[in-house]
Amino acid sequence: MSKVNVYVGSYAESNESGVEVFTLDEQTGQLTKTDEYIGLINPTFLNVDIENKQLYASSVLVNADGTKSGEISRFSIDTDAGTLSLVEQKATDTGTTCHVQRDQNDQYLTVTSYGGGMIGLVSLNEDGSLGKVLDVVQHSATTADPDRQDQPQPHPHSSFYSPDGHYLYVQDLGLDAIVCYKVDEANGKFIKLNVTKLAAGAGPRHLTFHPTAPYAYVINELNSTVTAFKYEAEKGQLNEIQTITTLPADFNGESYCAEVIISTDGKFVYGSNRGHDSIVAYEVNEVDGTLTTIQHISTAGGHPRHFALTPSGEYLLVANRDGNNIVSLRRNTSSGLLENIGVEVHSTKPVCVIPV
Repeated sequence: MSKVNVYVGSYAESNESGVEVFTLDEQTGQLTKTDEYIGLINPTFLNVDIENKQLYASSVLVNADGTKSGEISRFSIDTDAGTLSLVEQKATDTGTTCHVQRDQNDQYLTVTSYGGGMIGLVSLNEDGSLGKVLDVVQHSATTADPDRQDQPQPHPHSSFYSPDGHYLYVQDLGLDAIVCYKVDEANGKFIKLNVTKLAAGAGPRHLTFHPTAPYAYVINELNSTVTAFKYEAEKGQLNEIQTITTLPADFNGESYCAEVIISTDGKFVYGSNRGHDSIVAYEVNEVDGTLTTIQHISTAGGHPRHFALTPSGEYLLVANRDGNNIVSLRRNTSSGLLENIGVEVHSTKPVCVIPV
């Protein structure tokens, strides 16, 4: 088996372990800590370029006047030793960042500012080093629907590129909308193409595309649902085909969603519930892309903000922020069902877990 390293981001102060590295034993699911970096404030989302052995972390920069803005930290990673070293840092925009994404051609990073209501485009040099901040787009209430009377506040939470790399989709939780952009490579600018509106109060947060079929799935934080879309590649449009709850019918408490992923074979979709503190598993209908719930399983820790499948698909690793733990759930790759095997490791306020 190839070695699997697991990179973890967290809510951390500058004197705490912000980015950690673990090695996964694929026989037992056990994680062993091999390195950490202390010095970043809230490196809450990571992006790993395994081919070029780089890691990018979104974090908070405290300015000389006490104000806060976003920054990207670039690390070099040694995959054999399971270590990482800080190489450089760059301020990104005027709002603190919550998400960082890299395009398929390693030309850009896109950074998302929930509090600032904006997205930024950062160029990458050929060696993976951080280039210029090329563009920053401020979302506003009119980005989604100028006729909305309540004038919601923009809160973009993530950005994801389409599988063909032609489009960038920004999930704006505050506007109940997914905004589609194209990157004008000649001028280094975002070009807005269309807006997909969701139900009022849905709160779209993260998105995942089907690996082979023209479908996409967004998890809605506020109303605890997943919405399935047909992806129209010609125009970059998303057309809703289904919205399904993430919670069991007998749950009456308060809960909010966080992450959504799809298995590499495209047969199963998973989402996380914070409050119910569970992972919901769905089976994908290969004919029409709709979802059927097949399982709810406890994450064995509070506030599962992020989770990921290992490259083999045999484990699902959950970062429980309030449980201060990362839990290994064994996965049946045929049925898609998850099993708690009683394996976990301590991590302080983990909110992002990337196994590669």
